[in-house]
Amino acid sequence: MNSSVIIFPGSNCDRDMDVALKKFGFKNKMVWHNDSKLPKSDLVVLPGGFSYGDYLRCGSMASKSKIIESVINFAKSGGLLMGICNGFQILTESGLLPGVLLRNKYSEFICKNIFVKINNTENSYFKNIKKETLELHIAHNEGNYFCSNNQMKEIEDNNQIALFYCDKNGEISEKFNPNGASKNIAGIFNKEKNILGMMPHPERMIDAYLSGEDGSIFFENLVNNLKQ
Repeated sequence: MNSSVIIFPGSNCDRDMDVALKKFGFKNKMVWHNDSKLPKSDLVVLPGGFSYGDYLRCGSMASKSKIIESVINFAKSGGLLMGICNGFQILTESGLLPGVLLRNKYSEFICKNIFVKINNTENSYFKNIKKETLELHIAHNEGNYFCSNNQMKEIEDNNQIALFYCDKNGEISEKFNPNGASKNIAGIFNKEKNILGMMPHPERMIDAYLSGEDGSIFFENLVNNLKQ
């Protein structure tokens, strides 16, 4: 299986994602934002970081990068496209996912482990996954997911919510919402479920020495689904 990780000026989780993908069997290539074509890929990842220093809106400048046209065409053809943290912000700014990521509720940078509950398993990312609740890591200043009431109705009607913030037992409550995100949303899909955007970092939780291994469950499951 082949994957590509897009590098933007200010990306800082691209190498982490490269290590994670290779650990679980992908032949990964790093792609510079100013390239015009993607390598042959089964999965494309927009990694976390602070693309272009998060000037203007987070992800807005990166969404105009030269490579994005190829990324959009890849996704529209049904390819798996995943955006993590800043990558999620880029997906919303490029129009590939609905909504926007606003500044955290209390205007503070958050860096800690959290729990998320998987809401939809009818897709290549979470089908047959062994756990319903995962412990992952977040590190962001703008992770507060927001969309209009009409967009929210459409997202819910199409079962596009991928992940909710929760506690270790899977309870979804405002008190377990780290950033003020609407309805505790930690990640969403597009209508076709081939595009996934999420704030938590599975690539940071792939080894016991990295404070957790639930990210391994995510990547192993993704690889198994792609092999089918």
